Parts: sequence; structure tokens; C-alpha cells
Amino acid sequence: VPASILERDVLPDRMSYNPADLDLLLASGEVVWIGRGPLGTRDGRVALYYRDHVPLLMDRSQEVVPDGATHDVVRNHLEQRGASFFSDLYVAAGGGDPQVVVAALWDLVWSGEVTNDTLAPLRAFVGIKGKSRAGSRTVTASVPAAASGRWYLVDDLLEVGMPLAPEQRAKAIAEQLLERHGIVTRPAVLAEGIPGGFAGLYPVFAAMEDAGTVRRGYFIESLGGAQFGLPGAIDRMRGTDPTGNLVLAAADPANPYGATLAWPEHDAGSPARRAGAYVVLAGGQLVGFVERGGRSLLTFSDHEDALITGLIDIAKRAGGSVTVATIDGESAHRSPLGNPLLAAGFTTGCLL
Repeated sequence: VPASILERDVLPDRMSYNPADLDLLLASGEVVWIGRGPLGTRDGRVALYYRDHVPLLMDRSQEVVPDGATHDVVRNHLEQRGASFFSDLYVAAGGGDPQVVVAALWDLVWSGEVTNDTLAPLRAFVGIKGKSRAGSRTVTASVPAAASGRWYLVDDLLEVGMPLAPEQRAKAIAEQLLERHGIVTRPAVLAEGIPGGFAGLYPVFAAMEDAGTVRRGYFIESLGGAQFGLPGAIDRMRGTDPTGNLVLAAADPANPYGATLAWPEHDAGSPARRAGAYVVLAGGQLVGFVERGGRSLLTFSDHEDALITGLIDIAKRAGGSVTVATIDGESAHRSPLGNPLLAAGFTTGCLL
């Protein structure tokens, strides 16, 4: 998921989240984080793994390897010396502008080659303001905040134990998808970017069906009969009345739109699973898409109460305020939703 929403939206939506708990898991070595590609200049996708699951679940076939003199120095130093602090990497690179070394280090992070034993540098990288990729905030006079902690190669996590057969990895990935989605569909696998796609995992799911651990059926409308689900997940879905309102980050894996389900069309814009955007669900149906910063709202039904309470929730997540400039392509105050928003506490500027 995008690093910028991991601790703001994704984890708090699943539990009573305390960042110190994740820090403890990382410090103990039980959990690791790995970059899975940049998003702009101050964000990127990250994945959390149980340490012993990394060899089973991580795929490196689609990585883009950074190629540069500083990248090679950092890479070679970590290969030869093992886990190192930034000061060691900086000296190995020959000194000079520390931001050059930090930028190269983060290129290696987003490529999935290098990670850290703490989340502090990731938090600093995502939260930094300004034009520099690495920023200028410091932990000490010589260590930028986005370079703090101890860095090491992800290969160190992959070279533990006996080599894994492709069948072992495929089975582990299939089981992970079932745990994550409950019911696995072709679009869900495509959205995950799994190498080999649904066709590559189909024999694994079919074998699991033969063993009685999963069921195959037509569980989700319009997605075909090649759907595989855990018995408990299927029973829960059939027995659940999808009432109530829910706000999710658009890029949250729990949001089915843009992954398992196609986005509904809208004349005023196109929703997407972008970092910072949100979806508002009512009774399990998409009723609103809020662009990053809240300036643009697209509505897909007349669930007025759900939309207003959703915007209030989003404002709280944003630190207390959100600006709504347009609703369905027109000025917010001219929208049919304008007066209800004013009645709910909005002003012509923002909600406080």
C-alpha cells in the first residue's frame, strides 16, 4: 500500500492502532517492511511481511534496478559489510552532498533491494516538506531523518534456508490471497500484479478445491464461475447484511472498486485507487469518491447522510479540515448537496 496511508488509514481501520506496536515488531525482527515502487517524489508502495514469509511471498521479477555510481557503492558496501548506518554508507560513497547518498539509498528502497530495521526513516521520507526528495530534517547534524536507523539488503532475507520450489511459492501466494480477500477472483489477482496472473494460480486453487480446503462457485455477480473462496468467508458473506456507512482509503486493499469490481462511470471524472483519495460506501455500495485533499467529490447515489458523515470522517483523518471545491463537476455551493453540507457545519471554505 502507499506508505502515506499505511499508518493514517489502513492500519487504524483494522485495529486500535498504536505505532509503537509496529515499531516493536520491527525491532524484534518478526516483521519487516519492503519498498515496492515509488509514487511521486515523497511516497511509495510498501509491503509488510512476517520475516519468515519473505522468501515465499516476495517476487523480484518485475523490479527496476537503479543503475548509478552511488547506487553501486551503497549496494556493494551492504553486500560486503552487512547492515550499516548512514554514516558508514556516506563515508563509503566518498562524502560530498549527503542528499545525493540519501536519494540513491531511497532509489534502492523503492526497487526492493534495501530496507531498514525501523520505520522511522519511512515516516520521515513521507512526511518531509520541500523540494528535496530526501529533505533537510536531521536526526543529528550528519544524519538526515530519512536515513536514520540501520540499512540492509533484502537479499539477506531471501537467502535463508533451502531453495524454494516454484510450487511452494505458488501455494503460499494462493493461501495469502485467500486470507486477504476471502474470495479470490480473476480481477483481484490481476489488481495484485501477481506474476503469471490468475492462470498461473488456477491449478493451485483447483488442487485446493479437490482437497476440500476451498470452494469454487459463482459468489460475486458478473465475475464468472472461476471464483475460489474459503468456506468461512463464503458463509460470512452470505450471512452479512451490508448495512451502515464506511469510509476507506481508495488505495486500501479492502476497497473492492478498481480491483475486484470495476469503478462505475461518472461524467464529471474518473475515480482511481490513488493515495490520498477516499471512497464512501453505504450498504456495501459505492456512493462517493473523494479526491486527494477533498477538493473534488463524485457522487454515485443520493445517500446524503452517508456522504456528509463520510466527509466529516475524512476531515478528521486530514487533521481537522477538508476543502470541498466541486461536487460532480460543479461548484460545491451550487450542488444539491451544498445546503445539507452547510447545515452539517461546513462553511464556504472548509469544515473545521
